[in-house]
Amino acid sequence: MPEKTAKAPAKAAKTVKKQKSDVLMYKGRPLVRSGNEIYYGDMAEPVVARMEIRDCADFADLKLPNKVRVFLLSTDESLNPIERMKKNSEKPSLYEAIETASIWLDLELGK
Repeated sequence: MPEKTAKAPAKAAKTVKKQKSDVLMYKGRPLVRSGNEIYYGDMAEPVVARMEIRDCADFADLKLPNKVRVFLLSTDESLNPIERMKKNSEKPSLYEAIETASIWLDLELGK
């Protein structure tokens, strides 16, 4: 009687389809702009940062934000808007505002 040998199953090629995302990411978190407001963070997490561009200065052919208000907000919709606000600050540049928001989110989420 011929001896049966077990054949190893052929490895199926895994095809991972990556969807092209139109969302800008900064330090692993989504950064979304709507008009003069920028939201930073994942809405599925307990907190998110909101930045409001208050004033812009002209630089060459660009308008650069030179006054940005930063808010750390709870994503719990059962709270009223005043209770949702955990921290706020005003920064002289968009870079400082985003860095502040990043630090606040890291501290709040324990990362």
